[in-house]
Parts: sequence; structure tokens; C-alpha cells
Amino acid sequence: MSFSPGERVTRKSHNHDLLFRISSITGDTAILHGEDIRLAADAPLDDLVHVKAKDLAKRKAKEKEQVEFSYRLFSQDYRLMKEKREYETGDGYQHTAGYFQLPLRVLHVDGDQTYLRKCMELYRRVGLQVQGVHMLEKEMPDKIGELVDKINPHIIIITGHDAFSRNKGSKDDLRAYRHSKYFIETVEIIRQKNPRLDELVIFAGACQSHFESLIRAGANFASSPSRINIHALDPVYIAARVAYTPFMEKIGIWEALRNTLTGEKGLGGVETKGLLRVGMPHTPEDEDDNDQLT
Repeated sequence: MSFSPGERVTRKSHNHDLLFRISSITGDTAILHGEDIRLAADAPLDDLVHVKAKDLAKRKAKEKEQVEFSYRLFSQDYRLMKEKREYETGDGYQHTAGYFQLPLRVLHVDGDQTYLRKCMELYRRVGLQVQGVHMLEKEMPDKIGELVDKINPHIIIITGHDAFSRNKGSKDDLRAYRHSKYFIETVEIIRQKNPRLDELVIFAGACQSHFESLIRAGANFASSPSRINIHALDPVYIAARVAYTPFMEKIGIWEALRNTLTGEKGLGGVETKGLLRVGMPHTPEDEDDNDQLT
């Protein structure tokens, strides 16, 4: 049976549990990238099975249902936060002049171009303007400094693919992780430029990443405490929670995680202040960003 890059496959050895895209093939081995989770894996070609169109459609329908459910939960939270903000800004609704929001600069650096496109669409839906950059994980430490200087972001997402291999070492051995060391180095470089956790908020990591080292390096939020897989869209919900929480309020860890598709086993972090700042009165010249969820 022949295989080509870009084809969707599953692995016989793992009972066809996850859907993968073939990233590349070298000899008899394929490099696989998860279709909906941020996992990279090696697999012999004789372990792979092509996914039939009917099965692919069924998997995608289930995935879409999960994504929409998570989005609806976030939308409910967003509207509650918006109502509270309007009440407080309007002195208990006594003033109706309206308010404006200071725009945030968000930088999303992703090792997977397909995931980046999916994330950018979700950013649009939640009303955030984001600079998205595709970059291989191993290139991130060398290129992140220039990007940060150019964009001067308030929120940075550093993600892509990762994997922990027990055959290469213990849970605490960074050599056993495919890309964690690159994520860690990238976060360290960013923190050399801005060490303040509440001024520049960082999410870093992918599937099975070395959570503890990422937090020690300076990430506010990271993956993966239990070394499990995370969903491709999880970083978006973390960024949105930070962006829409007022700067005078701290974000509880559970608040940041509850709208993600993975939850606390795959994601964690430290208490962080929100970054939203509002002002009033709203004038026609102000860009109206107050109700952007679609």
C-alpha cells in the first residue's frame, strides 16, 4: 500500500484512535501530525491505514460538534463579562454614553500552517485581531526576538507540535521531548525582553510538552501537566480569556481552562491579570469592538 504526504491516516498499533496527516515520508517511516491535536509522531508505513471518506466525514462531524460546544460556552461567558463591564462602566446603567476598548496586539506563532489557519478563523469569531506567523519549532528561538521587537505584543502564543517518548528518557528528561526545548528557549528569550507576567502574557506548548519547564521559563499558561494531547484550538481560548478580562481582575486558572477542549490535565498556568482596558465616552471615530462574537 502506498502513502503520500497530506493523506489522512490512522495507526493500527493504537487501534485507530487518532486521525493524522502525513507530514513527510523517509524510507519506510512517516512523520505524522495530528489532524485536530498538536501531536507529532513517527510511524512505520506498514502500521498506517488510509481513512475512508465516510469515516473521515464522521470524525470531522464529531470534531465540529465538540468545537462548537466549546465556542458556545465561551460565548456565554463573554456575554456575561460584557454585561458586567457595561454595568460597571455605566455606573449601574445610569449612564449610556457607551465605552470603547483599547485594542490588544496578539502574536500567534505556530509550527503547523493548517492549525494556524484554524486558529485564525476562531480568533476572528471571538473578535480578536491577531498577527499569525507560521514557523518551524526549531526556528522559533532564533526568530522570536525580531518578531517581538516588531509587533510589541500584549499576548504571545508559542505552539505547534510536540511529543514525549518514554523510549528516549524519563518524564523529566527534555531529550525525551520532540520540541519542548525549542518552546522553552523561545519563552526565555521573550522574558529577557519583558519579564513582567501581567504585562506580557505567554502561552507555550503543544501535545505532551514539558509543562513545568515552560512555566519556569516564564510562560503564564502552558501544556501539558499530565503529558496528554491538547487540542489545536486550546491556545485561542486561553488568549481570549486574557484579552476579555479587565486588567484590575485576576484570572483564576480554572476560569482560563474551562472553555478549552482539553481541560486541566492538558493545560495549566499561574494566576494572571486580565489585559482589557475600557474608556468612555464612545465616539463615532472609535472602532466599535464591543460586540464581535459571531
